[in-house]
Amino acid sequence: MSFNSSDDDSQQRFALGFLFALIALVVSTVVGVVVYKRGIAHAPAQPAAVQSVSADGAAGTGVIADDAASVVVLVSGVVKFYFAVGKAEVAAGANDALADVVKGVNGEGRTAEISGYHDATGDLARNEELAKQRAIAVADTLKSLGVAEDKIKLKKPEQSLASGSNAEARRVEVILIP
Repeated sequence: MSFNSSDDDSQQRFALGFLFALIALVVSTVVGVVVYKRGIAHAPAQPAAVQSVSADGAAGTGVIADDAASVVVLVSGVVKFYFAVGKAEVAAGANDALADVVKGVNGEGRTAEISGYHDATGDLARNEELAKQRAIAVADTLKSLGVAEDKIKLKKPEQSLASGSNAEARRVEVILIP
């Protein structure tokens, strides 16, 4: 009988140990999730900066703030400037973002093509004018970096449908053309 009693004690200790380990795992997971979510909710806002992402937006956050100016440099060489609602001020980091464009124009004799886009909300004429002002602001930044005016081509503003937010529609794109 003593052999059987020892087996029962061993099984009970194992079951109790397993139960405590399982409870500890569940509690630590819940605490970890709560701490993580609170950290995200209370994280300080990131300043507008240059972000490098792949053509499909895979690297970096890829998320554009709906009402903040920012710059994104795609691996394909396209530089996208996003603008705050009703504003035409170029985001911080524009000079760094345009460095490769300046090299392509001044070093390789290419032309910088600037395309302004606007969203479909509000007055069409006002949106087109704002898109034009934004494109001119980017062109002025290029000129301040030493790009000759005849090496900058401005395209007529186009309406763009947003994909989830109008921030994507309120942009200016810069590409190098031969």
